[in-house]
Amino acid sequence: MMRKKRRSSVDKGEGATTTTKAKKSRSTGRQQREPAPEETNESVFGVFLREAGVTLKQGGTSNEIAVDQVVFQKRIQQKLRKSPRYPGIVQEFTAGLESHIEDAERFRNCLLPCVPRLTDGDSSCVSSFQESLLRMLLGIEMLQTFIINILLEKLPEFMLDGTGDGGLSVPRIIINQLKWLDRVVDSKELAAKLMELVSVAPVEVQRDIITSLPEILEDSQHNDIARELNLLLQENTQLTVPILDALSSLNLSYSLLTEVRSAVMTTLAAVQLDDLPVVVKFILHSVSASDAYEVVLDLRKKLELEQCVLPPALQASQSRLRSKGSAASGSTPAASSSQDSVALILDGIKSAVRFQKTISEAWLKAIESVDDVDDHKVIDLLVLFILHSTNANQSRRGAEKVLKVKVRTGRIQEALLQKTFRDFAQVMRGYFPSILALAQGLLRSPDPCVVPFGGHMYRHSFTAFDSYSQQEVVGSLVTHVCSGVGGEVDMALELLCGLVTEKPSEMSLYAVFVKGILDYMDNLTPQQIRRLFHLLSRLAFGQQQHGSHIQDDMHIVIRKQLSSTVPKYKRIGIIGAVMIVGSMGALRLKEKGSQNVSLPQEAVRQVTALLELVKSSSESSPEAAALYYDELANLILSSPLDPQVQETIAKSVLDDFQDDFVVDLGPDISHACPFPACIMFNLDEDDSQGGIALNLLPLLAKDIQSKGEQQSQTKKAHRRVSPLCLAPFFRLLRLCEEKQHQGDLEEIDALLGCPLILTDLDVVDKIDSLSKAEREFLCTLLFHTTNWFREVVNAFCRQKEIEMKMKVMSRLRDVTFLQTLLERALAETPGYVPPVANFDGESTDGVILSSTASVNKAKKDGTGKKRKAPGRNSSGSSSQLDETTDADKSMQEQPEKEKEKEIRQGVSLVSYRPFFRELDMEVLSVLQCGLLSRSLLDSELNSKVREEVLLGPAELVLLLEDMLRKLEFSLTAAPAKRAPFLKGKTDKSVGFSHLQQRSTKDIASCCVQLLPALCSHLENCHNHFQTLLSENNGVVDGPATDVQEHHLMSSGYQLLLQVLNTTFSWSGFSQPGQRSLLKKALGVLAGRLKEGGAELSLEQLVKHSFEYLLNFRSTMPSLSTALCLSQLLSTVSERGGNPAAYREQTASLAKRFLSQEWVTASGERERGSKFNEVLHTLLSIYLEHVDDVLKAVEEIAGKGITELINAAKDESSASWPTLNRQTFLVYYKVLMAELEKAAKKIPPFKTSDSTEAQSEKLLTWNLAVRDFHILVNLVKVFDSRLVLNVCLKYGRLFLESFLKLGMPLLDNSFKRHKEDVQSLLKTFQLSTRQLHHMCGHSKIQQDTSLTNHVPALKKSLELFVYRVKAMLMLNNCQEAFWIGNLKNRNLKGEEILSQMSQEGDDDDDEEEEERLPQAQELSEDEVHESDSEESRTINRQEDVDQEDVTDDSDEQEK
Repeated sequence: MMRKKRRSSVDKGEGATTTTKAKKSRSTGRQQREPAPEETNESVFGVFLREAGVTLKQGGTSNEIAVDQVVFQKRIQQKLRKSPRYPGIVQEFTAGLESHIEDAERFRNCLLPCVPRLTDGDSSCVSSFQESLLRMLLGIEMLQTFIINILLEKLPEFMLDGTGDGGLSVPRIIINQLKWLDRVVDSKELAAKLMELVSVAPVEVQRDIITSLPEILEDSQHNDIARELNLLLQENTQLTVPILDALSSLNLSYSLLTEVRSAVMTTLAAVQLDDLPVVVKFILHSVSASDAYEVVLDLRKKLELEQCVLPPALQASQSRLRSKGSAASGSTPAASSSQDSVALILDGIKSAVRFQKTISEAWLKAIESVDDVDDHKVIDLLVLFILHSTNANQSRRGAEKVLKVKVRTGRIQEALLQKTFRDFAQVMRGYFPSILALAQGLLRSPDPCVVPFGGHMYRHSFTAFDSYSQQEVVGSLVTHVCSGVGGEVDMALELLCGLVTEKPSEMSLYAVFVKGILDYMDNLTPQQIRRLFHLLSRLAFGQQQHGSHIQDDMHIVIRKQLSSTVPKYKRIGIIGAVMIVGSMGALRLKEKGSQNVSLPQEAVRQVTALLELVKSSSESSPEAAALYYDELANLILSSPLDPQVQETIAKSVLDDFQDDFVVDLGPDISHACPFPACIMFNLDEDDSQGGIALNLLPLLAKDIQSKGEQQSQTKKAHRRVSPLCLAPFFRLLRLCEEKQHQGDLEEIDALLGCPLILTDLDVVDKIDSLSKAEREFLCTLLFHTTNWFREVVNAFCRQKEIEMKMKVMSRLRDVTFLQTLLERALAETPGYVPPVANFDGESTDGVILSSTASVNKAKKDGTGKKRKAPGRNSSGSSSQLDETTDADKSMQEQPEKEKEKEIRQGVSLVSYRPFFRELDMEVLSVLQCGLLSRSLLDSELNSKVREEVLLGPAELVLLLEDMLRKLEFSLTAAPAKRAPFLKGKTDKSVGFSHLQQRSTKDIASCCVQLLPALCSHLENCHNHFQTLLSENNGVVDGPATDVQEHHLMSSGYQLLLQVLNTTFSWSGFSQPGQRSLLKKALGVLAGRLKEGGAELSLEQLVKHSFEYLLNFRSTMPSLSTALCLSQLLSTVSERGGNPAAYREQTASLAKRFLSQEWVTASGERERGSKFNEVLHTLLSIYLEHVDDVLKAVEEIAGKGITELINAAKDESSASWPTLNRQTFLVYYKVLMAELEKAAKKIPPFKTSDSTEAQSEKLLTWNLAVRDFHILVNLVKVFDSRLVLNVCLKYGRLFLESFLKLGMPLLDNSFKRHKEDVQSLLKTFQLSTRQLHHMCGHSKIQQDTSLTNHVPALKKSLELFVYRVKAMLMLNNCQEAFWIGNLKNRNLKGEEILSQMSQEGDDDDDEEEEERLPQAQELSEDEVHESDSEESRTINRQEDVDQEDVTDDSDEQEK
């Protein structure tokens, strides 16, 4: 206790090196009063020190030194050694030291640096900084061990004391004396003593000792001390940070480092959050290239950042407390410290990936290896952001790629992104530039699966980050919109609309940015313009009017566009004005209740004024007026409007429609028209007197007349009523009625069955006798009538009454009837431009051009084929070739006649689809109607007439065609949404404007609801053809077959399969949220076969659905229908978890179809280009799904084609009936392509392969080479230029594959399997020679389509020669290789005389002499024209050579 008191008094003066005068005087006085101890020390310790140049001081004054410390150490050492009492004098000296430092004040003086003694003469001899006395004495080796022992014995006395008044900790100063000694005499002993101290010291002292260990101990002790620290680490987590700091500085062996790291990894879960950054940093900085992946994988698994933050509920409560202010001091540190710790962890990862390439690669690989969506963690996304932001070792591209793949496969989902933004927004703010760049990349991606994820990144960034980030997000989205790329614009507009809905006040700050898009509307589609004005009008005119500062700008833009005479800009003005009406006149709800707030009268007045402005601006143009009606109808359908606004619109619409289009039926309906008027299509069976009718014919005649008058008159006194507005106006009227009467159309139901004033449609049969103007008038009349009926069907398709449903079916029949009339009328009216039906699209010029071109397509195709026909005979003459050519000619001539006949009968309406009104999705509900009946009472009310109405084949085909187009437009993901360089005039979205306003999920749900009806129709088609086959004894083209009915039922069958395939192909089914919808859809199919599908697993549902669909295979009416069934089965099998289980069934089904003879209903064999395309796809499906491709190729090429060669001219192969001379090219191309694919899939040679594996691979290559030889030799029989082209192309690709994958195998198999290798190369040589002959033939013919393949092929042949030579040299058989000259020959083997003078002209082969008996024909062709071939250009493991071969091929051709 006395010692402590003395030390504390000394500590009070411990502060400064320079003391005040008062302190100096006190210390001086103390020295004078206590001379005795100094005298005692003078015996040995004091005398030696004084003589060596150090003066010991008392109190707060530091010891003085008069010489340099090196001189002092040397003097002390000399005095001790030269003393006659040596070595005993050393003990006396240390005893004196120990006695001196008994006093705490003097001990402190000895620990602090000495100060130079400032005398006049020698001040320059002493440096300004000197070590402490004890530190200098530790540098003397003979004293070191004694002094270390003294210090370590003194240290426990001060362990429990805090820091002194001057902030100095005595234990820390003692430990510092031991650091960086020039030499430690007994390092092992020192380490042991330090570790003993650690075991008993308090935590603070423990930390000081541990962190100092690397600076105290020599390298030889590092491994031992690391082991002890490792044990200590596992016992005491409080020392984690100092231990890891020490371990990081120790020089450890690899095995020990691995052991330590493993121990650290096991304690990771128990580490304090504040210590976690140090732990992570140590782990990542202690890895080597070999174990980086395993370490990172383990670290990723154990690093649970989700547990480092508070749950959302606690975060919310804390934020509420912080907002009050009173509890802010208590709650803020906890939340921010966790975020700070996470930030430090990420900084550690960031530094590791920046400076160690292996770490960045390991992180990417670790994230990539996660297969389950539930296994992905927040750390994955954060690390991807880190890798993107640092771009160390080009990691940015890797991060982008991994993220896209993970999002595409659905393994990283929006829920994980949301959790990351919610819990780590503060941390992620530092990576905002990378988040923004990744979001931009995803949104611009041509893959539609990843685009929504980019949108989520934008949305969460806007929600979670500060105003600067929000501005950047909005700016980036505006840039996307202005890019003009379809998918990108749609997603960006959708995001902006979503942000306006969720965060209107924040978005209002950036309304000016969004308004800038108005300058770039030229590139936007009508649907995109709708969205743009929707979000702008929401901002400017919404209930809160957050963005009211842009109202004036909006009005200016709208008025400017409406007053434009350019239709495109007027169209934009109409769309924009109607969207503003929707926002200004929207139904307003109270904040809490559901009671509505009425719209202020001023707002109603503004809405009415704007509607009047639009109406007056569009009156002069029927197209503009029709667009106005359509847009207003869309608004009423999609947006809830204030009742006052709704009523204003509805009242004027009903009155105007009656005035413009409806007339009362009377005895006199004649008008001045080109044709006599006649009442047609009356479904109301009452007396026609007193009824109503649509005066379509008179209106059309008057409209055409007024067009002529309008050219001379600039302005009309009254508005022009055009039949163009009939369908749009009726749509608006119908929707107004639905809204006002909750779906009841009783007020207008007379329009469903009312007749039209037309002319007698028998005039179509006499159309030849009409003038051009009369023909065009008739076509226009038919188009308007068809569009009226389509709109009527849209209106009444959802009515429940039986009578209404029957009338709807009748109107559908009328549509199909009118379409057949149109086909005939259009065929006789070339160059006719139909009236516009979809008014929001671009200019219809492109559509007109395509439609007129389609009429003349047959003629163009015919002349084109005739022009090419002579070129097919140029390749030589052989019996098979002549037969093929003759057959081709006959095949061409037949369609010529058919097409001419078809043009006379009617043209296809495919090109005219944009001129028909769009059918709503609701119309498809008619498919659910099977058999409907109603009772009709006669006039006496005593007899019943039962009338049955069926959905006929023609109506079924009409609805299915429309449904398929809708599904292909909305559910099928386009492979790329980028705009082409030269943008075509046709707009593919024309006719889908109503569909575009529905989500894909909504459309998919509609399809699933219709699945039972579709299955019923599918079964009906199946039964129809099954009955037909049984009646005709299995013959399709029996005498009783109705060709027209057969054609319609075949089309319906095929369309049903295509609709099902498109539905199940929807990429949305792979998203987790749609799994239940997928199970529901599969359950419908499975339920047709087996009841109780609700409780089945997805895999079982797929199995039963597959079995159900497989039952239809026996009634396929055509090959194209068979292909649709095969594709549907393939799609359904992929929806399960094990598509490989269905490969065999799919392959056997495809083989069944290929082995079947397909004939039309008229008894002719199916043929033509479409048949060939279908055959190509079906054959590819067969070879892709068959177990052994090489065996299948050999079966077809060796057996089927051989049968064809031996068959008569028009006969087919017996085993493959679809293989004939017209389809040989299809078979040949598919076989070559699939053989080349199969060769690429043969596993490459590995040195670790067993002998059995090598033998198996060699056998596979033998089969492949044999198949290749068979296919190449077929060119001798079928030598048309198209066959040659296929052979040259795929021959080179096969050869390249062989060089890359096959030759390394031969290198290592040569000694063990010499005979097999010899046989393989010998077979290959025969093929290479044939390829060489084909090259010569191509040059003689000077056919560029063939000669284009020659340079690269010859280069590969050359590469093959040298590759075989290398193989022989590797196996010490180089003497077996020799090169000779091979003569150039044509396909028949005749020598090409024109090149005989050239030296060594072509092919070389190389093999052992014993295996090549015909040595005189081997040659190398100076390596440039070698005959090596048969695999893809490949040399051992050098892909570069492959590129060189291709690049230099032109130079080496000659």
